[in-house]
Amino acid sequence: MSKSLIYASGPFAQHTLKSTILSSITLLAVLLLFALSACKREPEPPNPNTGPIRIGYFGDLSGPTLNFGKSALNGVLMAVDELNRTGGINGRKLDVVIEDDQGSPERAASLITKLITQDKVLAVIAGGASGPSLAAAPRAQAAKVPLISPSSTDPAVTRTGDYIFRVCFIDAFQGEVMARFATNELKARKAAIMVDFNNPYSRGLSEFFENSFKELGGEIVSKQSYAQGDPDYKGQLSTLAAAEPDVIYVPGYYGDVGLIVKQARQLGLEQPLLGGDGWDAPELWELGGAALNGSYISTHYSVEDPSPEIQQFVRDYKSLYANLTPDAHAALGYDALRFLAEAIHKVGTGDNQKLREALAATKNFQGVTGVISMDGDRNAVKPAVVLKLEDRNYVYQETIKP
Repeated sequence: MSKSLIYASGPFAQHTLKSTILSSITLLAVLLLFALSACKREPEPPNPNTGPIRIGYFGDLSGPTLNFGKSALNGVLMAVDELNRTGGINGRKLDVVIEDDQGSPERAASLITKLITQDKVLAVIAGGASGPSLAAAPRAQAAKVPLISPSSTDPAVTRTGDYIFRVCFIDAFQGEVMARFATNELKARKAAIMVDFNNPYSRGLSEFFENSFKELGGEIVSKQSYAQGDPDYKGQLSTLAAAEPDVIYVPGYYGDVGLIVKQARQLGLEQPLLGGDGWDAPELWELGGAALNGSYISTHYSVEDPSPEIQQFVRDYKSLYANLTPDAHAALGYDALRFLAEAIHKVGTGDNQKLREALAATKNFQGVTGVISMDGDRNAVKPAVVLKLEDRNYVYQETIKP
């Protein structure tokens, strides 16, 4: 047909050719207008008040403190599962975007930017140590996205700004707790300290313990430093032994503590070794074994607490995670998610400022790790417990209130 239209002559052929060309031009114009209209049409923004509520989580899931991140994540996901099975929050299910910071502050800072700008999370839970939380907090504050730490006890974390929260006590209190226990219960008058000088958690606890111990009439007779991952601590421990302390305070993380305790016992140091919540991990026993017997730690809760709420949490956690006993980081992760959920329930999800205000106004929230009330710096005011390490068990000693 095309050949006859192109090469035929006469009025009919010319009329047919003109009609075809006009029809084609008209069709092209319509298609062009449709395409331009489609290009100009803006996609509708997602409604923040419908669909799943997206929460971000980052923590160490494969690095030197992976137990902290994994345990906290277990607690978060357990709380999410409970909420979603009962209808979610205000009829909306929860969705958690999970990232592994590998224990790296630099990676944590990058991941929180990704969670906020790409994943559009409503809030972020920062599981694990203080270093990554300190690195991520300024970016959450700048974006006005609430960041909640289950277990970062360094006081500097929440000083970043008014969108940064924690559900644990701070190191100033934890250091005081162990100083009081050493003085009042162990009758210690001389103490030595082993501090990880690269770790803000360890440095902070060391400082607060030292100040409190001195205020109670004690003396720090030796103070030695190490770096995370060192293979040998016998030189520092020998120096501590020469000072003949009554107790040795080691405010580090379980990965180093297990080896430090074992080498201390090999050198004949029989004094009680004291630590903080950084010791609270099942892997500690694999590293330290029987050398840990007779040591004491301050931490956030005890699985031996007979209260119905705690025993129900322990049973449910074991049922969900193959009979694994929930450590303090698991309990804190659980409390962090429920603390956030209560605030969302009150104000919804359309206004980050109102959500921040609801979190800051929280009083007498019944958590597994104690009754949580936010102070003016968005730190949880709550008690600590002291546990004795004995034959792979954490034996409850006492609760110390602020």
